[in-house]
Amino acid sequence: MSAMTSHEDAYRRGATASAGGLLALGAVLAVVGIGLFVLQVMGADPGRAWRMFLVNFMFFTGLATGAVIFAATQKITNAVWSGPVIRFAEAGVAFLPVALVLFVVMWIGREYLFPWIAHPTPVRGQWLTASWVFWRDLASLVIVMVVAIAFVWNELKPDVVALKEHATGWRRGLYERIAGDFDGSAEQLAIVERRIHRLAPLLCVLYAYVLSILAFDLMMSLAPYWYSNLYGAYYFMGAFLTGLTMLALMMVYWRRRLGLGGLIGTQQFHDLGKLIFGFTVFWAYLTYSHVLVIWYGNLPEETPWLFFRMFGEWQPVAILVVLMVFAIPFWGLIWVKAKITPATFTLFALISFAGMWLERYLQIQPSLVEAPHLGLPELGISLGFVGLFLLAYGLFARTFPMVSPRLAEKALGLAHH
Repeated sequence: MSAMTSHEDAYRRGATASAGGLLALGAVLAVVGIGLFVLQVMGADPGRAWRMFLVNFMFFTGLATGAVIFAATQKITNAVWSGPVIRFAEAGVAFLPVALVLFVVMWIGREYLFPWIAHPTPVRGQWLTASWVFWRDLASLVIVMVVAIAFVWNELKPDVVALKEHATGWRRGLYERIAGDFDGSAEQLAIVERRIHRLAPLLCVLYAYVLSILAFDLMMSLAPYWYSNLYGAYYFMGAFLTGLTMLALMMVYWRRRLGLGGLIGTQQFHDLGKLIFGFTVFWAYLTYSHVLVIWYGNLPEETPWLFFRMFGEWQPVAILVVLMVFAIPFWGLIWVKAKITPATFTLFALISFAGMWLERYLQIQPSLVEAPHLGLPELGISLGFVGLFLLAYGLFARTFPMVSPRLAEKALGLAHH
């Protein structure tokens, strides 16, 4: 079989990706997680359920948005290597409407989460009032979701044109709506590309702004008198790292699932591994910058937040976070062989992914409870969020082509030079 025939076959498989496994697993986890959440809310300690809801909302919303931002950065930098895998990142956009619904649900339990509702903080004035926070954050989520969907919509347009004649039922109608009057000509492709290159930087700016707002309102505000100007960047750069590790895991999964070894090779593993390594170091730099300023400033309104997490009951969690997000991925991915070997690449990406979830847990929980609790409610609710993410991601994969022929061909052309 010729190379081109193999590539065409790969595109065909990418256009008809079977997501049944993701959907089935997602459905099971979502049902179990929702059931455990409802039981905990109706039990003696509903606050325990709402706290984990907030932890997972912040983690998975950041993860989904960060993944789409990776795709936007590739457009801004005119990167070519990521062509075969970029759709695996763009699929994260499917979770953003779910995140919007989850935010509204979370607001039901606001009395269990935000101390400033029962005990207003005068120094923060009208910024922290329930109605103002709700509408500000809801509007912010809607704006970033709309721009992210517009970005991915235009990315899909050239790919669905070639497939709409072969699609049937509701999928054909959706493809025709996305394609619109686009006929695949060079002139119209140039128009779409210009639109994508305008949306990409706008999305990145909105990402930084919106996720900073969420970090300030939903995480930093949990400690009534603590504040940090760096906290927004700390949150959204951590979310970007999580988006990269999610992409790494999905790249390995779809490469094997769809038999894309001819399209996704050493270059993709190496380049994505370098990005994960680089942003692992950047996360450590932001963490150190945070600690250094608070430590040497020694201001009474700042130091308790840090000391409470570094010592006492929370110290083992803090040590685990440093090991899982920085130390282990750093010393693992510093080697080229570990980046380009799927098994080790997956291992270190998974460790970083789990470590960032624990980092979100460490950011939120100590402001609300004195000691860590990681039992069945925490595990079940977290798996429920995993299920919701897999359902959204799987629906995207079942609906849209998971390999972009035009972007993959560019990457192959670069590799052959």
